[in-house]
Amino acid sequence: MTASPFDLAGKTALVTGANTGIGQAIAVALAEAGVDVAVAGRSEPTETLAAIQATGRKAVNIAADFGSIEPVGRVVDEALAGLGRLDILVNNAGIIRRADLLDFGEADWDAVIDTNLKTLFFLSQAAARHMASRGSGKIINIASLLTFQGGVRVPSYAAAKSGVGGVTKAMANELAPKGVQVNAIAPGYIATNNTAALQADETRNRQIMERIPAGRWGRPQDIAGAALFLASPASDYVTGHILAVDGGWLAR
Repeated sequence: MTASPFDLAGKTALVTGANTGIGQAIAVALAEAGVDVAVAGRSEPTETLAAIQATGRKAVNIAADFGSIEPVGRVVDEALAGLGRLDILVNNAGIIRRADLLDFGEADWDAVIDTNLKTLFFLSQAAARHMASRGSGKIINIASLLTFQGGVRVPSYAAAKSGVGGVTKAMANELAPKGVQVNAIAPGYIATNNTAALQADETRNRQIMERIPAGRWGRPQDIAGAALFLASPASDYVTGHILAVDGGWLAR
């Protein structure tokens, strides 16, 4: 019987920033699809680890602060030690800082660029060295609607996420001949802890909902579904692509 092109059984993955929200949903969805998962980040991902283990898959916890590239090599080494190999990397860890453009400070600029773009690149590089040596692998970056738009009061986040789009394409160009696909997911407005303030703001919530053709906020599981596709053999001829999962926001 021919295996399904969506079959992920027996694969391994490293997911960053998986303690809540989108990262957690992706990590758990991968485990439900048969993937052993390592999760890496600053916060203890107790709930995520339990959910992965409940599927019967292996869960590996790696403590790391992605505010600098210092832990990058160790994170990949620990993932390889715990999982045996690395088939999939999901770069989800990220931060955001908000301030008026005229008052935006250097420290907030550097913190966001370092976490969301610089560390993402060097972690991908470290993982890609292993993947390229094996001739296969999937790297999935979490971009944003601000990969395409400018946003308001988040200049460093817009710059970083625009950079994620560019880096995704640059990595895809060089890694495709080595059997490694690199893509990104650009989430729309997703109902998570990070967007709780927007959801609670009656005016902003109404404005957002009026522009989303799907008529609802996205769920973390909506992003997880896209990640499963990009992690699977079904996407072997997809690389350098930024997949917007936004309920139609960009089409409006």
